[in-house]
Amino acid sequence: MIKLIVGLGNPGRQYEKTRHNAGFLFLDKLLAETGGSWSTEVKFQGLFAEIGVSGGKVLLLKPETFMNRSGQSVGKVARYYKLLPEEILVVHDELDFDVGVMKLKKGGGHAGHNGLRDIIAHMGSNEFYRLRIGIGRPDPGKSVADYVLSAPSKIESQALESVVGERLVFVGQMVSGDMAVVMNKLNA
Repeated sequence: MIKLIVGLGNPGRQYEKTRHNAGFLFLDKLLAETGGSWSTEVKFQGLFAEIGVSGGKVLLLKPETFMNRSGQSVGKVARYYKLLPEEILVVHDELDFDVGVMKLKKGGGHAGHNGLRDIIAHMGSNEFYRLRIGIGRPDPGKSVADYVLSAPSKIESQALESVVGERLVFVGQMVSGDMAVVMNKLNA
């Protein structure tokens, strides 16, 4: 069962519409769909919400520590609520997938993603679930940092919005613990 869903991104208006904020986009859409609202939780260094999903409750977290220090916020919430790594789903941007591709996995390395790297360090485990939202790669010779911190094209933005909207239907199954079923559907 998933008890905490973390969306990765960077706080601030200048980062709001960037590729790196795909995790924030997912949580904002989920919260809007469920009618919840964000509250600032200083002790967790992030925006926090609790919503009802599939007859249960799930916590939502948008760390406000900036991407590279996401683990500080996630670690605080995990310790406070005594959550196991496998009860946490981290939603993040994925360079290795084309725009519009979304896949679910459990565990693994950070693949150079500094938000994941910091979460693994602060959790002392990599055994949390990851919902990876494809943002594509920059053209050869272009800076990855500049790419992820820039806004996608209008077509890419529409594809991201569309895939996020379509995939919200799987949140109930993930919260209920049907991760294998969701993996089979998303990863096919």
